[in-house]
Amino acid sequence: MPLKIYSTLTRQKEDFIPNKPGYVALYVCGPNLYDPCHVGHAFSYIVFDMVKRYFKFRGYAVRHVQNFTDIEDRIIAKAQKENKTIQEIAQVYIARFLDETDALNIERADAYPRATGVIPTIIEIAQGLLAQGFAYQVEGDVYFRVRQADGYGKLAHRSLDQMEAGARIQVDERKDDPMDFALWKASKPGEPAWDSPWGKGRPGWHIECSAMNLVEHGDQIDIHGGGHDVIFPHHENEIAQSESYTGKKPFAKYWMHNALLRLASDTSDEDKMSRHVGNTLWIKDVLARHTPDEIRLYLLSTHYRTPLAWTDADVDAMARGLERLRAAVVSAPEKATADRRPPTAANLGLNDVDRSERHAENALAQVAQQTREKFIAAMDDDFGTPQAIAALYDLAREINRARNENAAAEALAPAQATLRELAGVLGLTLEEPQSKMMQAAPFIELLIAIRKELRAAKQFALADKVRDELAKLGVALEDGPQGTTWKIVN
Repeated sequence: MPLKIYSTLTRQKEDFIPNKPGYVALYVCGPNLYDPCHVGHAFSYIVFDMVKRYFKFRGYAVRHVQNFTDIEDRIIAKAQKENKTIQEIAQVYIARFLDETDALNIERADAYPRATGVIPTIIEIAQGLLAQGFAYQVEGDVYFRVRQADGYGKLAHRSLDQMEAGARIQVDERKDDPMDFALWKASKPGEPAWDSPWGKGRPGWHIECSAMNLVEHGDQIDIHGGGHDVIFPHHENEIAQSESYTGKKPFAKYWMHNALLRLASDTSDEDKMSRHVGNTLWIKDVLARHTPDEIRLYLLSTHYRTPLAWTDADVDAMARGLERLRAAVVSAPEKATADRRPPTAANLGLNDVDRSERHAENALAQVAQQTREKFIAAMDDDFGTPQAIAALYDLAREINRARNENAAAEALAPAQATLRELAGVLGLTLEEPQSKMMQAAPFIELLIAIRKELRAAKQFALADKVRDELAKLGVALEDGPQGTTWKIVN
């Protein structure tokens, strides 16, 4: 059976047929670099990390591109507030992002283009759209004509009038239509700006991803991914400008969107975590309380298109399931032949014992093969991770049962290898957690808060002592513009 992907564009599962046989061009929208990332962002990046790992498991070559938006209104405002350049602000959050995603066992993308790195391509696209009549220029701004684009609204599955009625649009009488969006913005005093045929300015948000895709992947990609919240207007506008510019070639063959994550305790009107609202849980804080495997198992135990409410208690509950998986892959010391004999064969001859062990080994190998088939069937059905995880639990149960019946290590090894391999497709390491450090995390945070108070009181010697004593315990503190972070160094 072919791998099937639910495409937001068609609202149905489709057979995955890449543009180039055996090759997947994957683009995932990355973070805006004006604040740290929260666990809602982590949900999306873990989902697409799982997608990439599964394609590789199935034998595809994958080129994964994930952008960094380093020029945008909130980044500019942050830079002005802190009297820094946008590059300085961006670098702080890029470094933190990579540290945190590494900690979550998210494989790095093959490329992390930045919006400011593709300015010439952005200008080239805007010029092409102007020449074809898809855009117009007003006082140094360049706008895209949405009513010129064929099928505008096809991703959101709404008409232009429906989208206009539900959109929050800033009134600008210079635009031909309220829904027209900026490809290029004329510079304002104090803002970063680049030379263009229309004067100094900077790119609009939507065109950045079209340009980075064009540079990294070319005219067409296989999968464009992101959260459900960027379907409209961001991805809708990407389709319109990209397909208009390239001659109506399909921009992305499959559009994948993960559902949104919210805090179960959130009483706001928001249905997702949002940095500008403040109903967030930073990745750093989540990693201080939970292991990466617990976080990944929790997020992947629900299908990626199903909305999820985060509670620490539910994530803590994942530890029990992980213990079953870890116990199954632990290599037990080799035992003497007599100790390995199943109780029912204790009085049998040596040949009968060997025959019994071969039977147990064959039975376990059969279960491992069946697990592989169930895992693939689940993942081929639009990345059905809940069913795939259930198959892993079934295999772990059989391995643990065989171990309890004193099966030989060589009988367990192939099934254990299968369990490790399939768990790895989901990004699970099955490594023992640093339990003591996890338990110590609240105390580390308390010491950091005390150190902050000591520094505010100009008791620098005592503050330095707190830092030095933590360092002796293998906890390194890093002071930055957003406060003090910590990490384990040994």
